[in-house]
Amino acid sequence: MEENNNNVNNEFKNVENNNSSNSAYKAFKNSEKKANGTSVGKAVVLPFVCGVLGTVAVLGTCLTVPPIKQSILNSLIGTSNSQNSDSTNLNNLNTQQVSLLDFSETGIGVANKVKPSIVGITVEFSVNSIFYNSSGTAKASGSGIIISEDGYILTNNHIVSSTSESNNAFYEVGKANKVTVKLYNDDTEYEAQIIGTDSQTDLAVIKIDKTGLTPAELGDSDSVQVGEFAMAIGNPLGLDNSVTAGIVSAVNREVTDSDGNKYLAIQTDAAINAGNSGGALVNSQGQVIGVNTLKLSGEDVEGVGFAIPINSTKEIYEQLIQYNKVKRPYIGIGGIDLDEETAKKNNLVVGIYIKTIEDFSAAEKAGLRIGDVIIEADGQKITTMDELNEIKNSKSIGDTIKLKVYRNGNEKEVTVTLQEQP
Repeated sequence: MEENNNNVNNEFKNVENNNSSNSAYKAFKNSEKKANGTSVGKAVVLPFVCGVLGTVAVLGTCLTVPPIKQSILNSLIGTSNSQNSDSTNLNNLNTQQVSLLDFSETGIGVANKVKPSIVGITVEFSVNSIFYNSSGTAKASGSGIIISEDGYILTNNHIVSSTSESNNAFYEVGKANKVTVKLYNDDTEYEAQIIGTDSQTDLAVIKIDKTGLTPAELGDSDSVQVGEFAMAIGNPLGLDNSVTAGIVSAVNREVTDSDGNKYLAIQTDAAINAGNSGGALVNSQGQVIGVNTLKLSGEDVEGVGFAIPINSTKEIYEQLIQYNKVKRPYIGIGGIDLDEETAKKNNLVVGIYIKTIEDFSAAEKAGLRIGDVIIEADGQKITTMDELNEIKNSKSIGDTIKLKVYRNGNEKEVTVTLQEQP
């Protein structure tokens, strides 16, 4: 084989030598040298570049046409899905497009709908110094939700009541001297009357003398789901008509406020700052699902706020409007929760130890005694005052509740007729 190759090469050399003097052959060789240089670029690279530029131009034109753009995207997604079907099934990837425009339009629509129903509230208190025989005034601010076109406004009790403001060891804070309200897009300050307050739920109702207001649309807080859109609207830090948005972080979250009141709340990461209290937490339909009430604060805390579910406020504000207070059933005892360790040390049983009984109360009339341990209510075993109150609050004034108590080593059943809480 090598011999044959050598023969071919020798023959080619002979031809080359015989024609080296031929001008046509020289021209051919010169053109061959050029082709090995610049002509390669013209013959290969230039058409390739032109092809790429042409493809980009065509794609750019096509992508400006919505149907063609969508078709291309769907094709790419389909190709990607077919190539990575195993991975997609394992990770359950979501390949749907999310429109930020839709999210933005939702926020704009909700804000425009709800802002006319939110008010700013300023409260003026009398303040007396304990150490320096002097007095003055202090101001607090918050927000409120219009619930009727004739001026009734729902807000937080801690905004209009001095109860939560009286924890300062150096000052005594008296009742609110003046409450003023500012409406959306209205610079007029309207003086408000406090209709009723309820410290147990941290709710209050005030009223201004004006009609034609825009009441908020109330939603169904029982149907709220974790992860859904949530917007807080109010007057934080004196910044009127501010909105912040986030999601519902949790529902039925048990919280305790600064006055020791416990209630179930909606948790949200929408920013709630001082002054937001009493404002609205709303859903994507612009319906109020909660009353913004408090937030956790601290160096390691961010985005943890709470709102009272709107469904739980309806009966409260209706009673505040009708009776100027909330009528609740009442037993009239003060109790201590006994756990197993404490009960064993005192030769008692687990339950609620009755420490005090109010004079002329339902408890006194039913024959309950200090030292009794309540172990059941209406046939349900109970161990805490919270459990007893939950059963009691499910009843109406005048209803009866059957309590089983442990007294002097024996169990005794007592029937209590519930009175109105004084």
